[in-house]
Amino acid sequence: MVIPCRDEGPALPQVLVDVPDGWHVIVVDNGSTDDTAAVARSLGATVVTEHRPGYGAAVHAGVLAATADHVAVMDGDASMRLRDLEPMLDLVRSGDVTMAVGRRRPTSRGVWPWHARAGTLALATMIRRQSGFGIHDLAPMRVCRRADLLALGVEDRRFGYPLELMLKAAAAGWSVREIDVDYDRRAAGTRSKVSGSVRGTARVIHDFAGVLR
Repeated sequence: MVIPCRDEGPALPQVLVDVPDGWHVIVVDNGSTDDTAAVARSLGATVVTEHRPGYGAAVHAGVLAATADHVAVMDGDASMRLRDLEPMLDLVRSGDVTMAVGRRRPTSRGVWPWHARAGTLALATMIRRQSGFGIHDLAPMRVCRRADLLALGVEDRRFGYPLELMLKAAAAGWSVREIDVDYDRRAAGTRSKVSGSVRGTARVIHDFAGVLR
């Protein structure tokens, strides 16, 4: 289980409260200025430090550090629950799909800012057209075999990582299934690098466009 983090110290107690039995958590500290690493260690997680900034860089570092046959990835802001990864893992283990991904469903009004929802709609549409996968979100939660993921050779180390992952997965003949997951407010004291501002959403769109060039 890989959780890329930057200044998510206040959220980790909520995130790691329901780790499924038998799961090992790797928190990738991607330039935090708070106590993210210390909190993660105190809660039993393995901490990997990735100095190169970027979502893709953090995820890749965590995948390299993992040793299990299957790897799951989820944000560390407490907006989603680790337990929702279990049915995704079951799908992949059964051989029904190569990768299972989450589709966020807000649990209440105001959870998902308008600019972030609009950006997600645009980017998910882009992914559907480019990959042929019938997905509606940016795979904020996902599970697949570690060997399969590494074999894809995803190179983007910024926010374009999910798009490149999907395009290369499609080219490799992967099957992907989307599962609804609850999406709640992120933990108090944390701020999204993407949906926290219009600028952050624009940065993601810019990185996605870079992958398509």
